[in-house]
Amino acid sequence: MILSTRSMDEYAERVAYQLQTFPDFHYSANTKNFVGRLSATRFADGEMEVELGTSIRGKDVFLFSSAGRNDKHLTVEENKIELYHAVDAIRRAQAEKITLFEPFCSSSRSDRTTRRNSVGFWVHYKTLVSLGVDHIITYQLHSDKSKTIVDPRECAMDDVPAHPLIMEFITDNFIKSRQFLSEHVQKNWLFCSVDAGGEGMAKKFARTFGTKLVIAHKQRDYTRANTVDSIHILSDTTLDGREVWIVDDMIDTAGSVFTLVKELKMRNVAKVNIAAVHPVFSAPAVSRLQLLHEEGMLDKLVVADSVSCSDEMRRSMPFLHVVSSAKLSAELVMRMHEEQSLSPFFDDFDVIRYLSSLKLFL
Repeated sequence: MILSTRSMDEYAERVAYQLQTFPDFHYSANTKNFVGRLSATRFADGEMEVELGTSIRGKDVFLFSSAGRNDKHLTVEENKIELYHAVDAIRRAQAEKITLFEPFCSSSRSDRTTRRNSVGFWVHYKTLVSLGVDHIITYQLHSDKSKTIVDPRECAMDDVPAHPLIMEFITDNFIKSRQFLSEHVQKNWLFCSVDAGGEGMAKKFARTFGTKLVIAHKQRDYTRANTVDSIHILSDTTLDGREVWIVDDMIDTAGSVFTLVKELKMRNVAKVNIAAVHPVFSAPAVSRLQLLHEEGMLDKLVVADSVSCSDEMRRSMPFLHVVSSAKLSAELVMRMHEEQSLSPFFDDFDVIRYLSSLKLFL
């Protein structure tokens, strides 16, 4: 049974549609057999109650939810409270198993521990576990250290890499052939991390496409959130005339990439593109990205749909490319429901094999 809170209704519908396209999935004939309904009610004093409109006794339930930006303009706080109420309603209805699917886990931004601060991911995880979630699936957590909070005896968690989706899209749309890969990409492209923390992800892109790596060193003022004092480029490779892809797990206010793009343009690079998994786009991200594009500094921006990008946002940024993750989510649901291994989803993207397989269909 697939359920969703209001913030992920449209996404869950796309996942259900993708499930129907799988020839071996036994519910493929009728989505009504496996898509249920949740409704949220607000009382006069602001309290919430979530009601389940479908029998789920003994069912394997996949609940899609997100606290991130959404088309219904629900706040982070309202989304979280609705999620917690939804899990409680599902558990009370005696589901056999509850798997929470959060493509973007906003709480993972808060994962630093000091003596006197709360840790948002810990609070979120412990609340979900106490309410009865059995398994959590997410895409590309902000930090690997977040996973050290998870106790597998209480609740399993799979942090599925989403950057292969971005790599596949770049290959399909901007590379297309092995000849272009070897003669242009590997000679002219560079992949750049936003900071030292993103070096690992940038290395994966550079290794996959056979290019050199550039690392940016970011200086922050940690007394203020979402601020960047300066960025320095660390590279022994010439940047002059190269096409640079900045890669990161997310874009929040775009402060880091805004500063980095301007720094790269001062190094006389030919083009700057950005590839990021989560398009959080908190203000003033959109205006910053628009300005970079209008001034000829930013060419392409590729993101996944783990956070909703409205039609208005897409119109305001015609250089934005949004990659759907619905089919990947559907494959994860099917494999988990049939108790198959998820290992293939953690494999590296092989660009040579992928381009070779495409040639077979030409």
